[in-house]
Amino acid sequence: MGKKGKEEKQKFELTLGYHSSRFFILLFTCLYAIALTIFCLQYKVLPGPEFLLFGFLIYAAYNKKTWRFLKDWLPFITIFVSYQLLYGLVGTVAKYNLHLLPEVLDNQLFGQASSLILQQTIRAPILDYMGAFFYTAYFFVPTIFAYILWRKSLQNYWKYTVAFGVCTFSALVTFLFYPVAPPWISVPQVTQILTSSVDGSIGLPVYKWMFNFLNPDLYAAFPSMHSALPWLVFLFSFRVWRWRALPVLVLPVGTWFSAIYLGEHFFLDVIGGIAYATGAFVAVEMLLPLLSERFNFLSKYLQKERIEQKIPEAS
Repeated sequence: MGKKGKEEKQKFELTLGYHSSRFFILLFTCLYAIALTIFCLQYKVLPGPEFLLFGFLIYAAYNKKTWRFLKDWLPFITIFVSYQLLYGLVGTVAKYNLHLLPEVLDNQLFGQASSLILQQTIRAPILDYMGAFFYTAYFFVPTIFAYILWRKSLQNYWKYTVAFGVCTFSALVTFLFYPVAPPWISVPQVTQILTSSVDGSIGLPVYKWMFNFLNPDLYAAFPSMHSALPWLVFLFSFRVWRWRALPVLVLPVGTWFSAIYLGEHFFLDVIGGIAYATGAFVAVEMLLPLLSERFNFLSKYLQKERIEQKIPEAS
């Protein structure tokens, strides 16, 4: 067989392997879709963040760089899944050692729970739905933003992944040793708007299922991860796109208001979430380059960033 024949055979084998892998990924995606549909119909719920898996599978199926995609995304997915698993485990232990500082501080600052003040003064159906929108976005935005960074700025994607891990796992430790009940549990007058009003309006127990399945720890109010992760998204957005990222600020601000208005968090919980996300961002910005130089950790991505930073200085 000549050189040309070998090249054609190799090309055919690569094409065949690509199409075969794409077929099986699409087959798995279809089976996953059927299983998820049956589950949602059986329990009368809407799909949550797991719906994003469709996008990942379809992208992998139609991308010839499937291995790179899986290699880059495996750390983020591992952090995300392990956080959810440990979140439920922590909840079974932490409920026997509740702390009251966020509630006490609310009473000292505002005379009563901040959630109760908002619900008694400005409660309106439009705010219920607005709060539901921002509170639900939390389950999707961090992953969607990770995908955007992965496509646009790979070095910042890795920084974001590390910061995401630092933020979520430091919060897990806090949930274990400093459990705090949300206002709708500790203050009888506060209404849990999502499971009462919003679920009732749409006729499906969407948020009841979401809290039971995705938020199994009822005593993880401090720090508020709903406040932390949207703020982390904004910090990295501002890092990459500077002032053009300013509209993204609507997301964390809207979520902060919603977290209190909906009866899910005290004021201190929100401040704690902001502090944890800021701490994770600063730690990654300061320590990751040092780890990269000393231990060769993510060096090939951060080295590119150092080169890009030196070019403007030289010019």
